[in-house]
Amino acid sequence: MQTVESFDRYLRNLAPGSILDVATESRHYEVLISGHPSLCPTAVSARLRGSLESSGEVHAGFVGRGMRLAFQRLTDGLPVITSAIQEIYAER
Repeated sequence: MQTVESFDRYLRNLAPGSILDVATESRHYEVLISGHPSLCPTAVSARLRGSLESSGEVHAGFVGRGMRLAFQRLTDGLPVITSAIQEIYAER
Protein backbone atom coordinates (compact mmCIF):
# COMPACT_ATOMS: atom_id res chain seq x y z
CA MET A 1 0.00 0.00 0.00
CA GLN A 2 1.13 3.51 -0.73
CA THR A 3 0.81 6.08 2.06
CA VAL A 4 -0.62 9.39 0.94
CA GLU A 5 0.30 12.72 2.57
CA SER A 6 -1.73 13.77 5.60
CA PHE A 7 -4.52 16.28 4.95
CA ASP A 8 -8.25 16.75 5.44
CA ARG A 9 -10.40 14.35 3.42
CA TYR A 10 -13.70 14.31 1.61
CA LEU A 11 -14.74 10.67 1.76
CA ARG A 12 -16.12 10.78 -1.79
CA ASN A 13 -12.60 11.56 -3.08
CA LEU A 14 -11.01 8.38 -1.72
CA ALA A 15 -10.17 5.72 -4.29
CA PRO A 16 -11.86 2.32 -3.94
CA GLY A 17 -9.81 0.15 -1.62
CA SER A 18 -8.33 3.09 0.30
CA ILE A 19 -7.85 2.79 4.04
CA LEU A 20 -8.44 5.92 6.09
CA ASP A 21 -6.13 6.16 9.10
CA VAL A 22 -7.26 8.75 11.68
CA ALA A 23 -5.37 9.68 14.87
CA THR A 24 -7.38 11.59 17.49
CA GLU A 25 -6.17 13.11 20.76
CA SER A 26 -6.74 9.84 22.59
CA ARG A 27 -7.17 6.99 20.06
CA HIS A 28 -6.20 5.69 16.64
CA TYR A 29 -8.87 4.56 14.12
CA GLU A 30 -8.89 2.88 10.73
CA VAL A 31 -11.84 2.39 8.44
CA LEU A 32 -13.30 -0.30 9.18
CA ILE A 33 -13.45 1.55 12.49
CA SER A 34 -11.33 0.06 15.25
CA GLY A 35 -9.24 1.37 18.08
CA HIS A 36 -11.37 2.23 21.12
CA PRO A 37 -10.99 -0.34 23.93
CA SER A 38 -14.66 -0.44 24.94
CA LEU A 39 -16.62 1.00 21.99
CA CYS A 40 -14.86 -0.98 19.26
CA PRO A 41 -11.92 -3.05 20.56
CA THR A 42 -11.87 -5.11 17.36
CA ALA A 43 -12.75 -4.05 13.84
CA VAL A 44 -16.47 -3.34 13.40
CA SER A 45 -18.50 -2.22 10.43
CA ALA A 46 -19.54 1.38 10.79
CA ARG A 47 -21.21 4.18 8.84
CA LEU A 48 -19.00 7.26 8.77
CA ARG A 49 -21.06 10.38 9.31
CA GLY A 50 -18.24 12.88 8.89
CA SER A 51 -16.80 15.41 11.33
CA LEU A 52 -18.15 17.77 13.96
CA GLU A 53 -16.79 21.21 14.75
CA SER A 54 -16.56 22.40 18.35
CA SER A 55 -19.79 24.34 17.68
CA GLY A 56 -21.56 21.04 16.95
CA GLU A 57 -21.89 21.74 13.22
CA VAL A 58 -21.72 18.49 11.22
CA HIS A 59 -19.68 18.25 8.02
CA ALA A 60 -21.15 15.16 6.38
CA GLY A 61 -18.71 13.08 4.35
CA PHE A 62 -15.71 15.12 5.52
CA VAL A 63 -12.92 14.23 7.94
CA GLY A 64 -10.88 17.21 9.15
CA ARG A 65 -8.08 17.86 11.62
CA GLY A 66 -9.20 19.60 14.80
CA MET A 67 -12.71 18.22 14.33
CA ARG A 68 -14.30 15.15 15.93
CA LEU A 69 -14.89 12.00 13.86
CA ALA A 70 -18.54 10.88 13.94
CA PHE A 71 -19.58 7.34 13.06
CA GLN A 72 -22.27 4.81 13.89
CA ARG A 73 -21.56 1.15 14.63
CA LEU A 74 -23.69 -1.00 12.33
CA THR A 75 -23.79 -3.92 14.77
CA ASP A 76 -25.94 -2.09 17.32
CA GLY A 77 -26.53 1.43 15.95
CA LEU A 78 -24.43 3.10 18.67
CA PRO A 79 -23.35 6.60 17.58
CA VAL A 80 -19.72 7.44 18.42
CA ILE A 81 -18.01 10.85 18.49
CA THR A 82 -14.25 10.82 19.02
CA SER A 83 -11.90 13.32 20.58
CA ALA A 84 -10.38 15.89 18.20
CA ILE A 85 -8.60 14.54 15.11
CA GLN A 86 -4.87 15.17 15.09
CA GLU A 87 -3.73 13.46 11.85
CA ILE A 88 -5.36 11.85 8.82
CA TYR A 89 -3.68 9.53 6.34
CA ALA A 90 -5.04 7.50 3.45
CA GLU A 91 -3.47 4.34 2.11
CA ARG A 92 -4.34 2.65 -1.16
